[in-house]
Amino acid sequence: MSECLIDRPDKPRARFLFAHGAGAPMDSEFMQFLAQGLCERGVEVARFEFPYMAQRRTGGSKRPPNTMPQLQESFREQIDQFGPGLPLFIGGKSMGGRVASLLADEYWGQKAIAGAVCLGYPFHPQGKPEKLRTAHLLDIRCPTLVIQGDRDPLGNRAEVEGYGLSDRVGIEWLEDGDHDFKPRRASGFSQLQHWQTAVELAARFMLRSPE
Repeated sequence: MSECLIDRPDKPRARFLFAHGAGAPMDSEFMQFLAQGLCERGVEVARFEFPYMAQRRTGGSKRPPNTMPQLQESFREQIDQFGPGLPLFIGGKSMGGRVASLLADEYWGQKAIAGAVCLGYPFHPQGKPEKLRTAHLLDIRCPTLVIQGDRDPLGNRAEVEGYGLSDRVGIEWLEDGDHDFKPRRASGFSQLQHWQTAVELAARFMLRSPE
């Protein structure tokens, strides 16, 4: 099991198990920014790495992601490590959020988690809009927040609004944002602003009154 990076507030009110995307590690600039921002708002954030990413640190080679069953097993190990005490939310950036969403209903049904947060969900591979990764999101029961750039090439606003997702999936759109929430200069927004908005939206979701 990989080591965790934990950002812990003085008086945490919720805990977020935060997984990275396919290409960047748990200490990427994005992961660091989100973790610190959520911590400042009262959310304890535990970041971890999937096996392939942890091996990159020691092996020197750029390994591809593990298979989806392996990724899910790795996430399960982390969920099991963080027991009761605080409301637990699971999620991540891109691929990490997808893995969490695939496990969400199972753990929510066991009352082991309070919800899921996906930052830049990969609704389909880039350039392959017909290969949807939405089947489990059509009837998911676990409260789920998706924060998405509205021109994300892995699922833009026009595409996603036609998917018929479960009403338990709330989507917050970041204007002109791409998969990393970066807008074009002409939009009047900056990537940093969108990252800050993502922090605020995620914190509000995790610190809301439980249903």
